[in-house]
Amino acid sequence: MEQGKRLRADGQRNRERIIEVASELVAREGAQASLEEIARRAGVGSATLHRHFPSRQALLEAVFRDGVAQLCARGAAKPGARPADELEAWLEEVTVYTSTHQGLAAALLAGPEGLSAEDICCTDMVLDVLKVLVSRASSAGALQAGATAEDLLMLANAIAIANENEPATARRVLRLALTGIRR
Repeated sequence: MEQGKRLRADGQRNRERIIEVASELVAREGAQASLEEIARRAGVGSATLHRHFPSRQALLEAVFRDGVAQLCARGAAKPGARPADELEAWLEEVTVYTSTHQGLAAALLAGPEGLSAEDICCTDMVLDVLKVLVSRASSAGALQAGATAEDLLMLANAIAIANENEPATARRVLRLALTGIRR
């Protein structure tokens, strides 16, 4: 789809539904999920899917960016009432997302369109949210001195990668690790 072109309301709904269904199927089946199945479950034809996403790569990139944007929106919406709990809950959500979608980033990097890690990277967006959550938890005296957003993101990513497609294990290991940073 051409950048900057506004979609009609029905086109926007179709695009959103395709991304939603693709995200579910990619999380369950991996980056090679059937495009025909995605279209069928989204209630659109194959031509509609390809009009919005001319390649598998384009669809996977949209799924990846949409998922990270949703994660960041939920993190940014944390009210700050219980900073340590909110930080832990969001880190857990990031870890589980990464664990269940790790093959997605690898597929984007290996794809025929030659995306680089910088092209698909959403680290800055995640770190912006994480820095706010870490600052709140630190101000509340709930974190060990010196624990940084970068450290926590590295920890969450390492746990997610080590437990690819094992979100329950990733969640459990993260919780164990986080007990060591709390005061």
